[in-house]
Amino acid sequence: MSLTSKEIIELTNKYGANNYAPLEVVIQKAEGCWVWDPEGKKYLDMLSSYSAINHGHRHPEILKAMIEQTERVTLTSRAFHNDRLYELLEKIAKVTKKEKVLPMNSGAEAVETALKIIRKWAYLKKGIPENKAEIIVSGNNFHGRTITIISFSTEEQYKKGFGPFTPGFKVIPFGDIKVLEEAINENTAAFLTEPIQGEGGIIVPPEGFLKQAKELCEKHNVLLAVDEIQTGLGRTGKMFAFEYDNIEPDVIIIGKALGGGVYPVSAVACNNDIMDVIKPGDHGSTFGGNPLAAAVGVKSLEIIERDDLPGQAMEKGKYFMDELRKIDHPQIKEIRGRGLLIGLELHKGDKNAHDYCEELREEGVLCKDTHDTVIRFAPPLVITKEEMDFALDKIRKIFSK
Repeated sequence: MSLTSKEIIELTNKYGANNYAPLEVVIQKAEGCWVWDPEGKKYLDMLSSYSAINHGHRHPEILKAMIEQTERVTLTSRAFHNDRLYELLEKIAKVTKKEKVLPMNSGAEAVETALKIIRKWAYLKKGIPENKAEIIVSGNNFHGRTITIISFSTEEQYKKGFGPFTPGFKVIPFGDIKVLEEAINENTAAFLTEPIQGEGGIIVPPEGFLKQAKELCEKHNVLLAVDEIQTGLGRTGKMFAFEYDNIEPDVIIIGKALGGGVYPVSAVACNNDIMDVIKPGDHGSTFGGNPLAAAVGVKSLEIIERDDLPGQAMEKGKYFMDELRKIDHPQIKEIRGRGLLIGLELHKGDKNAHDYCEELREEGVLCKDTHDTVIRFAPPLVITKEEMDFALDKIRKIFSK
């Protein structure tokens, strides 16, 4: 006998760690932009697993590539070569316009990998004294949940009870080029930032900020590293969000949509003069670059390019934001974003963003709040106009009460 949503949630809470507070919905089945609960109720997914499902749920070509690979070989470890990894490395190198790629699994692993590459480059290539390298980061950032990554978070909850923390990071206000310039010194190895802050509330930096940051970094022999895990691979209306500033970062970190919504795949890309500091034994991952991940990653990138998902996100995001801006409600403060990474910010009032997300869930639309006052909308990039209109009708309804 199948369990009800209520029973599933109770069992999950009984046996699972209390480290998430999800909306009260159970997803049992998914297709394209839609998901269903055990009772058969249908919901429009407007979160895409934080941009991991840019292609839509269960894309048939990605599933086919995955299934075909499972019939051959799924895991070899990096103790041996496999016949699929080179394809993934070549594809990522071409998409990022970089010479070398280091594959991992989760986004946090890729960020940790980038930090190690940056620090070793600082000592071997820039000549910073051992253990003195500093990496500048943006306040309000979100790069993952490991001890080192939360060491430079400015969100107190992410840090409380988890110290001592990893030293070597300097935090500046996001988008403040003047403070960035003042923060750089002879021990600065890199500036690591998200081009647009997702978890931070869909915060877009001032126009031209990344271009100015890149110029500063070049002037001082400092690496510019961009975390495109959530913003990359079409989400913001371009393949990468840094393309809005017409720059070439030194280090590019990708993940989420690289796995096509079916498998965790991430990577760090940079040129030879940076990546060649990594030698056998310096870093690794049992699962990183496995043949199954490679097959999925290659197919995911092929579809993003072939179907012009960045172009789709640009066009659809403009329509969705334009329609959101027409909603007249005293609690709506701002609509912002790029492509289909959209934030609706609220003035503080009787209801917070979570309350509105629960109301939308009741109406058959799934989205997620962040920082109490921001509702995030980030649907699969394959969403249709009819599906967007469905969501907009429900959003207008909850803001008409």
